[in-house]
Amino acid sequence: MRAGCAVSGVSRPEEPVLAAPGRDVAVTAAVLALTAAVFALAADHGVLARVQRVDDAWLRLMVSGRSAPVTAIAKFFNLLGLVYVTLPVRIAIAGWLALRRRWWHLAAFAAAVVLSEILIGTLKGAYDRARPPGSLVATSGASFPSGHSIAASVTVVAAVIALVPPGRARVAWGAAAAVFSVLMALSRAYLGAHWLSDAAAGVLLGTSCALLTAVVVNWRQGRWRTDRAGAHSPAPGTVRPADRR
Repeated sequence: MRAGCAVSGVSRPEEPVLAAPGRDVAVTAAVLALTAAVFALAADHGVLARVQRVDDAWLRLMVSGRSAPVTAIAKFFNLLGLVYVTLPVRIAIAGWLALRRRWWHLAAFAAAVVLSEILIGTLKGAYDRARPPGSLVATSGASFPSGHSIAASVTVVAAVIALVPPGRARVAWGAAAAVFSVLMALSRAYLGAHWLSDAAAGVLLGTSCALLTAVVVNWRQGRWRTDRAGAHSPAPGTVRPADRR
């Protein structure tokens, strides 16, 4: 009985953060390359001038098509992206992961959030782009990239990776996270709080932070497991007590 209890009391090892590292590394590399290209192009004044024409046209389209119901939905998304909402959600996710002792998943989630928060202020200060005129919601700071879009995308994508086991469920929730991120981006441009390019860059950056930290933590988790297995395996030539009988 005592031995049975001991066996049943052994906790299962934490599953890997990523189930298919090769595929996930390839996807992450592609998203990172696209994100880097977008931010590099935004730093070129000639390219930005051409992008600005698209942004201006999109803003005019949004203003001409505004309606009370859509504006109410967009303002609700604005509320969801405020720190008063994202911070409690992030703390709740981190607390649940800690309670379940999913330390590697917690590390991936926390690292994604911290990295994104560092980049938001740094990049806004570096690009220092003016916001569109006539925003329907209160704004502060520079326009590029969109902080709401970054915060929304990094939170939902990192949450899916941390909370949902690999498989069809993660794919489905990942698609839902992508839809939510795009809707948040469109709401920022619709409200005139950001240019469309600001919002798109924010989604890419937030997603990049979530994917990159997941890949790094998954690699470190694999190394830790390998080192631990090596530490517990007998050295060559060692005779185990059972072999002496």
